[in-house]
Amino acid sequence: MSQQPVVLPYADPAFVANPFAFYRRLREDGPVRRATIAGGLDAWLVMPYEECLAALSDPRLSSDVCQASDPGLRRQLPVAERESMVSNMLRADPPDHTRLRRLVSRAFTARRVAELRPHVQEIADRLLDAVVPTGRAELIGDFALPVPVTVISELLGVPTSDRQDFQRWVDDLILRGPEPPDPAVLDRGWRRMRSYLTGLLAAKRARPGEDLLSALITARDEEHRLIEDELISMAFLLLAAGYITTVNLIGGGIAALLAHPDQLRMLREDPALLPDAIEELLRYDGTLNPGIARFAREDVSIAGVDIPRGATVLVGSAIADRDPAQFPDPDRLDITRGDSAHLAFGHGIHYCLGAQLARMEGQVAIGTALRRLPDLALGVSPEELRWRPGGLRGPERLPVTFTPDPSA
Repeated sequence: MSQQPVVLPYADPAFVANPFAFYRRLREDGPVRRATIAGGLDAWLVMPYEECLAALSDPRLSSDVCQASDPGLRRQLPVAERESMVSNMLRADPPDHTRLRRLVSRAFTARRVAELRPHVQEIADRLLDAVVPTGRAELIGDFALPVPVTVISELLGVPTSDRQDFQRWVDDLILRGPEPPDPAVLDRGWRRMRSYLTGLLAAKRARPGEDLLSALITARDEEHRLIEDELISMAFLLLAAGYITTVNLIGGGIAALLAHPDQLRMLREDPALLPDAIEELLRYDGTLNPGIARFAREDVSIAGVDIPRGATVLVGSAIADRDPAQFPDPDRLDITRGDSAHLAFGHGIHYCLGAQLARMEGQVAIGTALRRLPDLALGVSPEELRWRPGGLRGPERLPVTFTPDPSA
């Protein structure tokens, strides 16, 4: 197998719009390939389902970015805030990961998510109330974005007046294009973010509420379980991760259904299929592209390929979820497929803590849009849709038309 890195062509609009044919050819060429990924970074890309599943539970592969040896990756970390902004559970290994995850897990239990569902329904209906009389909408900005932003902001206690600014700052730091970012710009962004979160946490400490950030502060101050940097980084992780992937699930899910009218019609006729439909949408076109980064603690061998210590290992969950050895006819969207054991939320100890919340938001948002927007159709040709070019996959905008309801 060639060890020459393959370049993932994020600058190619055709690849960004539909990378799966490229991934299929790449997977057929070998199970693990060196690759140049978004931002010009070097990685070892793991593609078959079984190998990805094993890699996500392999203790030799760390989640701690400080284990990485790639100088390009190190340059993309903030300088002054490098350690503080990566001290969260997403980038931690046991035992720190276990401690940090335990602190926030109570906010994302099945019972808590079920309690939130009526309020999420209210948010979705209120947003659609503004567009149903018009017959047109841009479903990312008008709907898919504000639903999860509102939910996670309320859950964590971010003031309404701050939400638009915070969302824009997060987008500037995370939703980057294919080119390496300017380190100076990133550093300014991280400093601004740290300053905002420091002030927000100080306000919560002075006047605690019923929100999760207030609860985390109490746990830290009374039980000495979170240091200040961990608290700041955890706040950033929860706020950022709490909405970006869900935006892509809602927007990308609706786009996929519009591209498959038979599946859209089936779901309209039988809304009971909605939970299975969400799982199939996550498998078919998940929100990560192509997957989840890990860092080799030691020299490792995956599928017979030797990977050196310090290397970035990109577990290609989006590629694995189209593996024909695991999913029959994987390039076909089939909302009746049932439990597919996809990897869109990861696997193992880092399985997405907010998975149930994201599923519920996706069900409510997509189900409500299909119910309240009759004759829903793309407002542009499919070729005109633009997709995010980096590691987070979803449409940037989703113009649609539908039959208006002037009485709404």
